[in-house]
Amino acid sequence: MSATVSNPAEGSTPDLSCGPLALEIVRLTPSRGMALHRFFKDINASGDSHFFRPHATDEEAILKLAEYTGQDLHYVLVDNGGILGYGLLRGWDEGYKVPSLGIAVHPSARGLGIGRMLMVFLHITACRKGAEKVRLRVHLGNDKAMHLYKSLGYIFESDSNDVEYLVGLKQLKHA
Repeated sequence: MSATVSNPAEGSTPDLSCGPLALEIVRLTPSRGMALHRFFKDINASGDSHFFRPHATDEEAILKLAEYTGQDLHYVLVDNGGILGYGLLRGWDEGYKVPSLGIAVHPSARGLGIGRMLMVFLHITACRKGAEKVRLRVHLGNDKAMHLYKSLGYIFESDSNDVEYLVGLKQLKHA
């Protein structure tokens, strides 16, 4: 199945009809800040904002994040300029050896394997940056994400800070 995305100037809702593909996973840059803000507006409108909470998603916060230049990593999965997914690895700036991983997939692009693709990309990226494992948090009600994470080898334990979440750890394989 192929997917195309409308021009970000026109909106961020993906058009999942067959058409030319231009899928790329690229670092978040200032030129993609407004498209990412529209992406998160769609996430919020879908009612899924309680599942993604590693950082604020308002316009000011996203535009500031797009200017970020530290050691943490923020990526977008784009197709013809529109954003289908977002992924991050953070914690290095704060001195952690185990980065926290987070992803979000556009509501109309779910079920295509985008989440899995982002996860594998982020695992490889963390490994190449020297991490031996990654961690994430998942809401107990996010069954689809939990299924994906378990299929990728995450081991879960209770989150001592929030009873509605689990913390998952995954050992990374080094070449």
